[in-house]
Amino acid sequence: MRKADRLFQIVQILRRASRPVTADAIAAELETSKRSVYRDIAALIGQRVPIRGEAGIGYVLDGGFDLPPLMLTADEIDAVALGAQWVAGHADPALARAARDVLAKVAAVLPEEMRAFLEDPSARTPPAWDIAMDRVDAAQLRNAIRAGRKVAIQYADPTGAQTERTVWPLVIGYHHAARVLIGWCELRQDFRNFRLDRIVAAEFLEARIPVDPGVMRRKWHATFRASPIP
Repeated sequence: MRKADRLFQIVQILRRASRPVTADAIAAELETSKRSVYRDIAALIGQRVPIRGEAGIGYVLDGGFDLPPLMLTADEIDAVALGAQWVAGHADPALARAARDVLAKVAAVLPEEMRAFLEDPSARTPPAWDIAMDRVDAAQLRNAIRAGRKVAIQYADPTGAQTERTVWPLVIGYHHAARVLIGWCELRQDFRNFRLDRIVAAEFLEARIPVDPGVMRRKWHATFRASPIP
């Protein structure tokens, strides 16, 4: 790997990390020596990249630093394209439109020979469900999640029996056969998944979730890892 590529990858590793990253970890990912990592870190600091830390403890990239846009590898372009195309085919209209906008912005600045995957319709994955069957506006659900506000829903189980729930919305998940709202159910006093096509009606409340939604998402994630949704 060229030194310039290695420096770029080190910045990427630090940018995506949520805690200090050791030279050993960086060296292992880049398949290089720890000595080379030390030299590269010193070179980056010399170029005024805001990296903090020291040998044996780990390194952190300070917030606010960014690289010129779209310095992407071929694999990264494929990853962006696949993810955006999946969202464009599976999400609600607002999110699908945003995904198509992302693809258009990426395609506009890519070399001609790298646009094929972005523009190839055969690479797209159609949903395994009819989005028109969803009876709740996913865009409104996302707004409630971002605002940390409760949602009152009428929910039908597979037999058609309906219950009324007040839910703390946390995440919209995408399964192979449906989209689901993941949240804390006040009725069951536990995390529950609600298929959007079974939410008969929804009222978006002004009442705020009484705890930090981020904390609840972390709790759900820990629960999900312990017993994933079938």
